[in-house]
Amino acid sequence: MAKEGAQRAEETEQMIEKEGSKEAAEGSAAGSLRAGDTKEMRAVVLSAFGGLNKLRVSKKAMPEPQEGELKIRVKACGLNFIDLMVRQGNIDNPPKTPLVPGFECSGIVEALGDSVKGFEIGDRVMAFVNYNAWAEVVCTPVEFVYKIPDDMSYSEAAAFPMNFVTAYMMLFEVANLREGMSVLVHSAGGGVGQAVAQLCSTIPNVTVFGTASSFKHEAIKDSVTHLFDRNADYVQEVKRISADGVDIVLDCLCGENTGKGLSLLKPLGTYILYGSSNMVTGETKSFFSFAKSWWQVEKVNPIKLYEENKVIAGFSLLNLLFKQNRGGLIKGVMDKLLNLYNNKKIKPVVDSLWALEEVKEAMQRIHDRGNIGKLILDVEKAPTPLMANDSTETSEAGEEEEDHEGDNENKERMPFIQ
Repeated sequence: MAKEGAQRAEETEQMIEKEGSKEAAEGSAAGSLRAGDTKEMRAVVLSAFGGLNKLRVSKKAMPEPQEGELKIRVKACGLNFIDLMVRQGNIDNPPKTPLVPGFECSGIVEALGDSVKGFEIGDRVMAFVNYNAWAEVVCTPVEFVYKIPDDMSYSEAAAFPMNFVTAYMMLFEVANLREGMSVLVHSAGGGVGQAVAQLCSTIPNVTVFGTASSFKHEAIKDSVTHLFDRNADYVQEVKRISADGVDIVLDCLCGENTGKGLSLLKPLGTYILYGSSNMVTGETKSFFSFAKSWWQVEKVNPIKLYEENKVIAGFSLLNLLFKQNRGGLIKGVMDKLLNLYNNKKIKPVVDSLWALEEVKEAMQRIHDRGNIGKLILDVEKAPTPLMANDSTETSEAGEEEEDHEGDNENKERMPFIQ
């Protein structure tokens, strides 16, 4: 008995939370965490909006599922361009920091909240999460969780939801893609771009025009019909091949590309804005880049749209899910996409796997537009020692690191290659 008591005391000692001053202040209303109250997990924490130095892998209290939620032991997490914008605070109404970023993950069901049906402990799943995905454990409502096909890996599952649902919704729900149509997609080598190309291939005689950095062309040339360098005059290139233009333009760039995209639309064509990566030109948020990008956006004249029979639209999957409560609609889309996957019509393209401690380097790869397909945080992957040195926590509280001398110089030199 004495031995068991000593063992329990040791276990309790190991579970003591060492909360930083910020977390203690936030939790003052409910009281600070006590010994044995909760378990810990590793998570990527954004201490404040800004550059890469605001990211740390820290210890966090492990969440438990509330009513209608699933608790998932995470295996892999998806990285998206929106995560860069969140890090910079370059989004509307950003949440308060510190926060755990990330909107999608895959893993194993570890616990069920009350009233949850259709899932069992041990199920392999992928899920949307309203932040908090970049952690060892997440909890999310059951309506945002989907079972993984038997032959789909965890990394593929983490690369699947955001990219393929976004591509499918834009092509088929907003633009009504049909046989014989043509599509222009920017960033054709990225996760959404590759998903768009694959989905277009499921419809007969669809012509896909894509723009991408020239070094990606060899790798993605078979996925699109016509591929152009992102720095080329793609408007003239498209019109040289198709004088009337295209039926659908999918724009994740914004800025001057908005006017170019509208000019390329055929009558009854649809232009869809689903991102604004041109606003991200450095490591931190730039008001000048923001203003310049919006200044270049062509003013939309409703009368001109009416006269030219053109449609302009926007699409935000995260708003659709978490603000506009369309989880049921997305579930129907996921069912169709998983059917296409099971019939080997589509397959996620995974660029590379990164440890949680390598999140800075992974984000830099997206920033530099070096990826072909999706970057994945592999929760069980051991970090490369040289990479992880600056990403691991310096204290269990995960306190914010002060800017190092010379950071500003690095930000000025940092390129942003599309």
